[in-house]
Amino acid sequence: MRLEPSMKQAVIRRTVRKYSEQRLAPAAVEMDRTAEFPLDIAGEMAALQFFGIEIPSTYGGAGLETVSYAMVIEEISKVNAAMGLCVAVHNGVAASPMHMFGNEEQFQRFLIPLASGRAIGTFCLTEPNAGSDASSLETAAVREGDEYILNGNKVFVTNGGVSGINLIFGRVLPDHKGKNFAVFIVESHRKGLEKGPSEDLMGMRGNPVCPISLNDCRIPVENLLGGEGEGLKIALSTLNGGRIGIAAQALGIAQGALDVSIRYAKERHQFGRPISGFGAIQGFLADMGTRVEAARLLVYRASDLRDKGLDHASESAMAKLFASEAAVEVTKLGVQIHGGYGYTKAYPIERFYRDAKVCEIYEGTSEVQRMIIARGLMKR
Repeated sequence: MRLEPSMKQAVIRRTVRKYSEQRLAPAAVEMDRTAEFPLDIAGEMAALQFFGIEIPSTYGGAGLETVSYAMVIEEISKVNAAMGLCVAVHNGVAASPMHMFGNEEQFQRFLIPLASGRAIGTFCLTEPNAGSDASSLETAAVREGDEYILNGNKVFVTNGGVSGINLIFGRVLPDHKGKNFAVFIVESHRKGLEKGPSEDLMGMRGNPVCPISLNDCRIPVENLLGGEGEGLKIALSTLNGGRIGIAAQALGIAQGALDVSIRYAKERHQFGRPISGFGAIQGFLADMGTRVEAARLLVYRASDLRDKGLDHASESAMAKLFASEAAVEVTKLGVQIHGGYGYTKAYPIERFYRDAKVCEIYEGTSEVQRMIIARGLMKR
């Protein structure tokens, strides 16, 4: 595995960084304040192929590899974690499984709109009574002729408020052995699909997270992704890749927090000199920098394994676990460096702190990641 980016990857990073600093950084404060998603900026990002990063150009994507994908998410999240979340979820758990498990007809109907950014995607797994335990989900589908009738409720749907295409995880009835899981492609305009109001979140406030309910929602059998009974396989494979995106997002938040903390430490004077000259502050920065670099190596390692087509379940869980916990610790230390100002909205560090926490929760909690890692270790 290369520890330094290739020339192409370096160009991608510079390009995304420039756009993020010019357009996404200025928008971050207003998105956080109003909890509104900037559709105009999303349109710009679609034109830049941010919504089809790993999808082949044949279907409207950029055709990049996973390491570059991680770099894109990191650079966006350094300045605007809410938009980083939008892009990570759209690519990682909507467009990617569509490309992996869909057929040519579905590529034409759904993948091309996703890759081009004409439709924003979601992956709807979590329910009021089913989170970490996906096997207890209650969303059900009944086959009736050439249609499925879906009923159920999904909660905490990232991108839900602006989504056009939703991947719904449910079970097909009758389900005698409790294993007849499936994934259904449901367009937001379908009768019977209803979206609730966006959640009032602590962080990531610019992303429209909302509940989605399905009430006798009829979809054609052609909207079944994969086959009946393949839902769990699709979900697990999707989450393995999705965790890389969230790990990259957490990495970006941590790097962003480190950057602003270094700048503040150099500018802030106490006792007649910059606080960057004090041992306590230098210790904070050293710990922050070490965690950021360790997280980056784990993220790139998992990405590299995925690019090579190798098993990466444990490695993506390690990356997600470490990067998310690093983001929380790094942003906490960043607030401490900023002192009283870190507890105000005058500086972005408090937003980084709020944004970081959820990285330990979605795409599998830290506790679930430890279970996955432990199982992988015991198989060796």
